[in-house]
Amino acid sequence: MATETAVAGLPALSAAIAIGVSALATAWAQSKIGSAGIGALAEDDSLFGKVLILTAIPETIIIFGLVVSLVSVGFI
Repeated sequence: MATETAVAGLPALSAAIAIGVSALATAWAQSKIGSAGIGALAEDDSLFGKVLILTAIPETIIIFGLVVSLVSVGFI
């Protein structure tokens, strides 16, 4: 009975790991891109659109983590 409970919790654990790792990766990527973008904007204001798009791209990583977590728990 204890092993059934442990096995039932594995999808939830895998979902938590998927969200946690993807959130950490997104935060790391945005910190690097954001600091480089601010440096580029300090030199040339015309780069604002490119910097904004490059800052938003890492957000897709967390969306992929959400999809993986939903698949692992059987929601999708």
